[in-house]
Amino acid sequence: MNIQINTGHNIQGNEALIAKFSNIIEISLSRMSDHITSVEVHMKDEDGNKRGKNDKRCMIEARLEGRQPIVVTDHASTLNKALDGAIDKLVSMIESILGRQRDQRERKTVQSTPELKLPEEQ
Repeated sequence: MNIQINTGHNIQGNEALIAKFSNIIEISLSRMSDHITSVEVHMKDEDGNKRGKNDKRCMIEARLEGRQPIVVTDHASTLNKALDGAIDKLVSMIESILGRQRDQRERKTVQSTPELKLPEEQ
């Protein structure tokens, strides 16, 4: 799983911040990482130098194998909270998608299984 972190011009995207956020994402998505090819994160302070409530935005785009990209966004008062909120949304969406996919496979398996015939009593 390839992780890319992008920050807006008002956010200092230093190596420590990028490493920390990459680690959080990697741990949070570890259960489903076999299905994810890449994750791109965009962090932005929408109000710039002004103070504002919930002005930090985190948008995450995840690419699942053989599917269209999934995009989630969360706004919060801090970058950490925005990242956590976006990750929660992303995990929920991916679990839902993979669950539906698993259910469809199971339905197809059940439908294609031949009926077992019991031997007739003598």
